[in-house]
Amino acid sequence: MNGRLSRRKVFGLGAAGVAAAGAGVIASRSLVEEPVAADGGTAAPFPFYGEHQAGIVTPAQDRLHFVAFDVVTDKRAELVDLLQEWTAAAARLTQGREAGALGAVGGSPEAAPDDTGEALGLPASGLTLTIGFGPSLFDRRFGLAERRPAALADLPKFPGEQLVPEISGGDLCVQACAHDPQVAVHAIRNLTRIGFGKVSVRWSQLGFGRTSSTSRAQVTPRNLMGFKDGTNNMKLEDAALLRDQLWARAEDGAGWMTGGSYLVTRKIRMIVETWDRTSLREQEEIFGRSKGEGAPVGRKNEFDPVDLAAMRPDAHVRLAHPSSHGGAHLLRRGYNYVDGSDGLGRLDAGLFFIAYQRDPRTQFVPVQMGLARADRLNEYIKHVSSGVFACPPGVRDAGDYWGRALFS
Repeated sequence: MNGRLSRRKVFGLGAAGVAAAGAGVIASRSLVEEPVAADGGTAAPFPFYGEHQAGIVTPAQDRLHFVAFDVVTDKRAELVDLLQEWTAAAARLTQGREAGALGAVGGSPEAAPDDTGEALGLPASGLTLTIGFGPSLFDRRFGLAERRPAALADLPKFPGEQLVPEISGGDLCVQACAHDPQVAVHAIRNLTRIGFGKVSVRWSQLGFGRTSSTSRAQVTPRNLMGFKDGTNNMKLEDAALLRDQLWARAEDGAGWMTGGSYLVTRKIRMIVETWDRTSLREQEEIFGRSKGEGAPVGRKNEFDPVDLAAMRPDAHVRLAHPSSHGGAHLLRRGYNYVDGSDGLGRLDAGLFFIAYQRDPRTQFVPVQMGLARADRLNEYIKHVSSGVFACPPGVRDAGDYWGRALFS
């Protein structure tokens, strides 16, 4: 026996513990905290309940399926019901179970299954599901206009960006991260199924090969330009920095967001064909780091102190450094993507940038504005998609649901 229990078998063992708790919340706390993997490795689940949503400081997994939704109902009660149903499903899915109580094969043959079934037999694979609310949700449809946080401001237009409206924005977003792409896709597919008639998919993005480490236990990964990415990223071990730079507080002006965070996404296409013909010296000068070790200019090792004065004024590391923006930090957890070709023999590939912070107005916006105006790397990239979302605090227990404080 390999130490793993299938989703179906584990669900069967725990089915007696499933109880309704509030509208649509069907998974008890004891049920979702039961592990499904005995090997303790990447198959094991992360806890769903907690002060903060999982998928933010959680050690970054290998795969991503990110989706933005438009809400198509104009009834507040239906939106709340959906969030309750999604929360119940997320509590189950993140623990390696099926999305609904009856599962893929346990219901009536004459009815649609409670789960699509493609993850049967697969472990939890470290799945996390993280929800966010976009600025457009706070219009007049649901009576939320007065509750829109000041920090959830529309992003300004940055120099040089070429955004495609159809793959930008959204009322809601869900970030699914896992070590198995099928597990991440399965989760998004089932939330979409549950939301039929209430939400529609606006855009989605698959990602692979995380481009940031969010824990000191993880090595620094590489982006598709071949460079280590996110060397000085905030880490879950940086407790004081996270309190100051990541988590929203009541005094920020939106009490319902206390313990939450603000998410910015950017799809950044890399002109890899041009980059691949650029000399190594030029590549290293553009980034401000060596390509092999990842050491800053003039240093030997990746984590040696950065000497900004030794870099070109338009070097990426220099322009993005917190000291250039009043100490502003971002918690990055982006992913590489390849979306085939553009029909002209060029790869449609790059970085799906994801960053969490306490206030995008004082963190992401000044950093990106500085990069947009002067970064030499802009010759090789273009921003084609953008989104900003308020990610509420975590779900405390089985009687809670995503965003409850917003609708209370």
